[in-house]
Amino acid sequence: MVTALFAERIEYIKASEIRELLKITERPEVISFAGGLPAPELFPVQAMAELSGRLIRDEGWKALQYSTTEGFTPLREKISCRMKKVFQAHAEVDEIMITSGSQQALDFVGKVLINPGDEVFMESPSYLGAINAFRPYGPKFVEVETDAEGMIPEALNDALKRAGHPKFIYIIPDFQNPTGRTWSIRRRKALMELASKYGVLVVEDNPYGELRYEGDMLPAVKSMDTEGWVVYLGTFSKTLCPGMRIGWIAAHRQLIEKFVLVKQGADLHTSTISQMQINLYIGKEDFDGHIQTLRQVYRKRRDAITRAMERYFPEDACYNNPEGGLFTWVELPGRIDAAELLKEALNRNVAFVPGAPFFPCTPKKNTLRLNFSNMPENRIEQGIVRLADAMVSLQ
Repeated sequence: MVTALFAERIEYIKASEIRELLKITERPEVISFAGGLPAPELFPVQAMAELSGRLIRDEGWKALQYSTTEGFTPLREKISCRMKKVFQAHAEVDEIMITSGSQQALDFVGKVLINPGDEVFMESPSYLGAINAFRPYGPKFVEVETDAEGMIPEALNDALKRAGHPKFIYIIPDFQNPTGRTWSIRRRKALMELASKYGVLVVEDNPYGELRYEGDMLPAVKSMDTEGWVVYLGTFSKTLCPGMRIGWIAAHRQLIEKFVLVKQGADLHTSTISQMQINLYIGKEDFDGHIQTLRQVYRKRRDAITRAMERYFPEDACYNNPEGGLFTWVELPGRIDAAELLKEALNRNVAFVPGAPFFPCTPKKNTLRLNFSNMPENRIEQGIVRLADAMVSLQ
């Protein structure tokens, strides 16, 4: 095919390194720390089967039909209530739109907000899926220095002051992907002060916030928003099941109107039956109890990977112990390239994601992300032993 037929933006779209790596990890002999996959044995299969049968019998005529672009109203009502209950974040029903997973929401953010050359401010490192979603729209990525508490306010202020066309600040304040870090309340407040000062939107991505294993739940950045600066992205992929592809955007009504327009051009609406299934599950089953089960299991797996790294990793490998979420972050001595380490690891049937692709501008090749939610404790230890052996082979 003649490449001249392609739009210029296609040059900015690259295959996801994580998705490509997951093809390898489907082999049963591979212990995978690669994907951000929930534990499939914790999916509420029986409950969903029973509720789905009831839904088809009682309301199949509605569940199998087209629906509104904004989404199934009863589900949006439940999302509104849950955002207030869990994260103190207020969004009325008409300020919420259902999306086909939060990845679609990221694409819509890029489509609605980014003009070529606009500055998009991101944590360093940040979520690879967001980088890939925004890149085709031609932004100028600005990495903001980040530590264990989140973006450093002075660094963000300096970056905003220098910017020519600042558009939005993208953050994952709770158990960030890839690092597992959580922003302090002080940093969240400082962010909102700067967003208001410079008139810049904040895109708050919160897929992991309910998966807290210790400490108190923190208020969402959106809970501190009094002027409509925050676009909040949520999803049921990590708390219920990713295969249903149900996420949402909560934002000012003027923004929601634009997101509705682009969704109409993308897929008309998110799966009606999936929305109704999740709505029925939240209404009839113990959703809080289900999340508590996730927390208990994932806490044990988080503890297992931390103990194994303490026991087997070389002393010059640095890693964190996240308070929640699905990931831990590893920094190796500068002489080790994580991409080379991955080759050695795959030879030992263990996989992870190198950290370099998570940096929008200045990749650090000696970093890597480990997921701990998808493997039982005994396999986690086996995988860390293999990974440590691969590290030693490169020293």
